[in-house]
Amino acid sequence: MRTVTLTYPMLPQAAAEWAQPQIAALGQFDGLHRGHASVISSAVALARTEGVPAAVITFYPHPKDVMGKGDYEGYLTPPRDKQELLAEMGVDILYVIEFNEQLSQVSPEDFVSVMLLPLRITTAIVGFDFRFGYKGEGDAEMLRRLGDGSMKVETVPPFLLDGVKVSSSGIRKGLQNGDMELANSWFGRCYHLRGTVSHGEKRGRTIGFPTANLELEDRYVIPAKGVYAVRAIHNGKTLPGVMNVGVKPTFHEGVTVPSFEVHLLDFAGDLYGQEMRVDLVAFIRPERRFDSVESLISQIREDAKTAERILLES
Repeated sequence: MRTVTLTYPMLPQAAAEWAQPQIAALGQFDGLHRGHASVISSAVALARTEGVPAAVITFYPHPKDVMGKGDYEGYLTPPRDKQELLAEMGVDILYVIEFNEQLSQVSPEDFVSVMLLPLRITTAIVGFDFRFGYKGEGDAEMLRRLGDGSMKVETVPPFLLDGVKVSSSGIRKGLQNGDMELANSWFGRCYHLRGTVSHGEKRGRTIGFPTANLELEDRYVIPAKGVYAVRAIHNGKTLPGVMNVGVKPTFHEGVTVPSFEVHLLDFAGDLYGQEMRVDLVAFIRPERRFDSVESLISQIREDAKTAERILLES
């Protein structure tokens, strides 16, 4: 998959380089959940039928992040994760349009004429609630009209699970409430965090549970503070483990920035400075303060057993 960064207005040489008959899915697609996947898979399937490239057109940073609107605290799929997932879905070209204050003022008409039509998109695939242009004035019907016969538009209906529409906002709430069952079901995969193992307080090894302190590589949506059954992916190997997300209230007061500490079950080795991806399989319990280190150790033992059981069953 090729990744192409575009800016508004698109320069003529950029349009000339990438212009070709192609099918494109349009949207923000933060999370690439099962609803997004239904839009993108429709584009890929049509592109294969017509023998043209399958493209995705998205934006970065997220418009809400740039405009400071809503409770937007991080990404479900930062750029690297989005690229990897889209490549797995069979997308040939990912166009990332730089979103900034200037682009936020662009009318739907100018966005289509300057950014879409020059790419020679033959069919645009969008979700049922797709909006674009200044103040979201454009919708699928307007996109179809502005395509002026040279760009068809197909709309994909909402993706429902148990009668409920799958959405990024719903997944965010699920993660922040520790509802990993809902979040992972809506994702169609386990939510993950990725980063580099850094030096932490090294307290875990003194109590018999050494941990890898994960320094996140991007602004992920932070899940609820607590303990999780996880699978860590390191150097192509999948390792079972238990992770604590939180501020370690047994040892600290007044700390607000959470840390991410992973205890790998039945593993010994030096991971400092190495990359690790951690898949959050299940939420075990909320983080809490213990009256003694001994009580904490006892609970960690139980957490490790619980995580091992969950991972064996999942």
